[in-house]
Amino acid sequence: MNIIFKLRTDLFIFLFIISCTPLFSQSPFPQNASVERIATGFKFVEGPLWYEGKGLLFSDMNDNKVYLLTPPQNDTDDYSVSLYHSFSGNPNGLAFDSQGRLIICFQGGRIVERLDKNDSITIIAFEYDGKKLNSPNDIVIKSDGSIFFTDPTFGISQSQAELGFAGIYRISPSGELQLLDKTLTLPNGITFSPDETKLYVNDSQKRIIYVWDVVDDTLIQNKKVFASIQPYGYADGMTVDDNGYLYSAGPNGIWVFDPQGTIVDTILVPETPTNCEWGPDKETLYITAGKSIYKVSKVATGVDEDKSSNELPGTFELYANYPNPFNPSTTISFSIPEKGNVLLKVYDILGNEVRTLVNKEMHTGSYSVVFSGEGLSSGVYIYRLSVNGYT
Repeated sequence: MNIIFKLRTDLFIFLFIISCTPLFSQSPFPQNASVERIATGFKFVEGPLWYEGKGLLFSDMNDNKVYLLTPPQNDTDDYSVSLYHSFSGNPNGLAFDSQGRLIICFQGGRIVERLDKNDSITIIAFEYDGKKLNSPNDIVIKSDGSIFFTDPTFGISQSQAELGFAGIYRISPSGELQLLDKTLTLPNGITFSPDETKLYVNDSQKRIIYVWDVVDDTLIQNKKVFASIQPYGYADGMTVDDNGYLYSAGPNGIWVFDPQGTIVDTILVPETPTNCEWGPDKETLYITAGKSIYKVSKVATGVDEDKSSNELPGTFELYANYPNPFNPSTTISFSIPEKGNVLLKVYDILGNEVRTLVNKEMHTGSYSVVFSGEGLSSGVYIYRLSVNGYT
């Protein structure tokens, strides 16, 4: 748990815990992996989906649009964004079916639709048992062509919720809608294990990720708690990599779990993330967050404390470290609104200086630095930021 003591109006100290519990898995990302913002200026982005040979599709839910983010053709170019399609009904989760047609969950429209190759729209799910769906959210499509989606009650009142529960559904290749589970409060992110034998769904407000066995491609059974995200906020969209590591959008960033459900990393993101998706190289993770699109690579790109974000901060900020507790390392992030000498130090609970992490002149920007607790005893430690007399 992070604890913040406010000693006076301009002084904050953050406490974090080094744990002696062994971690048997390492993060797939290097310690100096840098999160880069590659597009911004949208209203509320969701549903990242890689479009083979084209780029990244994503929905701007509050603007009723789906955009295409095209990667640069060479090192001197930037990412470009173009309008892919306009809709109504607040598009959210996106997926391609086995015929390459775009399937869209519409949170406001309370339906699941298919965009055919001739740009015509086909409704493929709008009610269950004669009652209107809640607000279809996230979606994943199995290799056999069946469509799995979550249906929480985001954006609707209790009187509008006709079903009386929030469900996880499957649409068969023949178009039959099947209720798989109705035990979660707000089912949100959904994804399969690499071999599609397991289905993961998180309960958003409870921040619990559940896993089921997929039986005969049509049923899910043996519900278990896979992992949890603490201590606040919401769990959102999820994906997996080829090694079975699970990545879930959550408080402050993307939470990374090994195949056994142990947290091994938290990728800090400047805005609250909503979902994530792998690029074709399976090395680059694209993240939708707030009004922006970010990316982070498994390939080391340099020390992140020397790289500032695209938008200059307007205030001094020192953020809670993640993960916390940690073993052996954690990431500390901060922002400075003016050029100055930056001093970032770590102390033990008695106030003895343990380590200096940063002591140099830095330009206006947002930065992250990795602190390793190797060689230190398990316990509570404090870190403190000072810039130009401001602490």
